[in-house]
Amino acid sequence: MSEVTSISVIVNTYNWPEALRLSLQSLASQTERCFEIIVADDGSRPDTADVIEAFAGSAPVPVKHVWHEDVGFRRSTILNKAIVEARGRYLIFIDGDCILQPDFVAQHRALAEPNHVVTGSRILLGRELSKELLAEGKWNYQAFRQKTLSHRLTGEISKIMPLFMRLTWRRLRDYRSFVWRRIKGCNLACWKIDALAVGGFDETFTGWGSEDIDFVFRLHDKGVIRRSGSWATEVLHIWHKPADPSRAAANMKIVRDRIEAARHRNKAAHTPYSA
Repeated sequence: MSEVTSISVIVNTYNWPEALRLSLQSLASQTERCFEIIVADDGSRPDTADVIEAFAGSAPVPVKHVWHEDVGFRRSTILNKAIVEARGRYLIFIDGDCILQPDFVAQHRALAEPNHVVTGSRILLGRELSKELLAEGKWNYQAFRQKTLSHRLTGEISKIMPLFMRLTWRRLRDYRSFVWRRIKGCNLACWKIDALAVGGFDETFTGWGSEDIDFVFRLHDKGVIRRSGSWATEVLHIWHKPADPSRAAANMKIVRDRIEAARHRNKAAHTPYSA
């Protein structure tokens, strides 16, 4: 049994209310209802606040909007503000361009365990399918699932098996060492106490890229075990143009340098002292 008693789902967004509307609707249809929603808004225009206010009026769970002024890409900063505001002991991070399966929160609850961070994966939706869903503006999981084979045949969905199968084992999901692969901030979960212990997301990162990998690595460096959420917690990622990659290489270098420094530190700690 999971030891999670309260959950905060933190939804990161920026100026895409149409996508956020679908993401919030998918949260409203969760089989698990013991959670709150915190929208971590990196400075969106008022139309995003309108979507959140309208949703909150009839939402089956508490909804909070955390916003700061738009002075550039400050995803780490707004996520940290949301972490502080969270009332849940357990935090699930998603992006506002992701639609969730009905058992998403329940599956994360099942995988949660003290001293663990869960990194989930995503199913990519194609441009045309994404355009259709956004234009309709209403999320219907059963209707979507009935058409997944045709969407797969037309290349409008990257994979379908995780929509029909669940692998529920826990221990075999744990990584024995830190690896870069499959760390996505759009599907990530950890304990609030662990997030605060490492200082949250590093706000010195500028621009898009690697802040999620850095966060998971710093948790790992403190002894938190990474657990895979694949085949249990996949999110549906709405198509959009790629983010500005201008800072990606510099941000990745920060993480690589930290990993190398930790490797040398750990090696020195295990080296016998000699006079």
